Amino acid sequence: MQATLLRKICFSLAAGGILGLAGMVEAASYHVYVGAYTGPRSKGIHYFKFNAATGQLSEGALAAEVTNPTWLVVHPTRQFLYALSEVGGAQGGGITAYAVEAASGKLTRLNTQFSGGSGPCHLAVDRSGQCLLVANYGGGSVAALPIQKDGSLGAAASFIQHQGSSVNPQRQKGPHAHSVDVDPGNRFVLVCDLGLDKVLTYRLEPARASLTPAEPPHVATAPGAGPRHLAFHPNGRWVYVINELNNTVAQYEYNPENGALTALSALPTLPADFTGQNTTAEIAVHPNGKFVYGSNRGHDSIVVYAVDAATGRLTLVQHHPSGGKTPRHFALDPTGRWMLSGNQTSGNLVVLAVNPDTGRLSDTGQNVEVPAVCVQFIPAP
Repeated sequence: MQATLLRKICFSLAAGGILGLAGMVEAASYHVYVGAYTGPRSKGIHYFKFNAATGQLSEGALAAEVTNPTWLVVHPTRQFLYALSEVGGAQGGGITAYAVEAASGKLTRLNTQFSGGSGPCHLAVDRSGQCLLVANYGGGSVAALPIQKDGSLGAAASFIQHQGSSVNPQRQKGPHAHSVDVDPGNRFVLVCDLGLDKVLTYRLEPARASLTPAEPPHVATAPGAGPRHLAFHPNGRWVYVINELNNTVAQYEYNPENGALTALSALPTLPADFTGQNTTAEIAVHPNGKFVYGSNRGHDSIVVYAVDAATGRLTLVQHHPSGGKTPRHFALDPTGRWMLSGNQTSGNLVVLAVNPDTGRLSDTGQNVEVPAVCVQFIPAP
């Protein structure tokens, strides 16, 4: 595999395989699907095998040719995978559905549908597997598409265009929906809009692929915060939002009855003595619920926080080097013993060891050159 500059890297783990907060999993190995911007070094989605016992990645192979598959998501049945095509302009982007062969991991294309807007950047599948949700960053919109029984996608049944702006003249002149996440009860969808400084809540009807504004419809972040991604704590009570522009992680209390968020606290992602330029990217909660992780692009680190079991409040544990430059994204593997750290500018993927008792990260020496922009795991038989 050849090295390439990563323009964007994201990692997201299939919920299947996790049996509980202890982090026990069903599989010792996983099919790994890696999306990439297409060009001289990549034609689409790449395939790897991941050994959860050793943290080793196999040599890669091309799994499917598709334009700019910068986010991938797995269906709850693990039988289907969906890849967006991050394309701007009036025509917007697309979402392609694939069937997954369980034994080999082979992908078979099913169909492609329009994402509803320009520059799609994030996908989610509802927990019943009936609809797919997409955030369109360039267009500042969200959409919901029905999933057919064979895994293929129908045309968007719901489309909501965000309106407004915020205080940063370079990044917040208009709406920029950056992520879509389904709540644990499968009743609401939370959308981080970086351009509006809001986390918006929509009521979800999966069988109809229907999104409607909840009441209250949103929570405002600090002006200029730029909410990017969020992660639910396993207990469903707390939500952690990483703010791209002001380099903070904010904690919220979640109300499952109406989908409302109540701000509780916020912590910086950077050391107090850091004076350079930085933006944050990904956030994740450890499967055991004891730790939260976030990435710093500029400081080139992964920040580790401990979670207070009673209140959910965070305290700093560590800043660990990401293993390269500009960590766009990272992921905890399903066992909670490993982290994959993707570094955009240096173009490498690093495997870090995770101590599940302390949350601390350490180097393994494993460093893979791969034009990755998104990774998904599916348990292998």
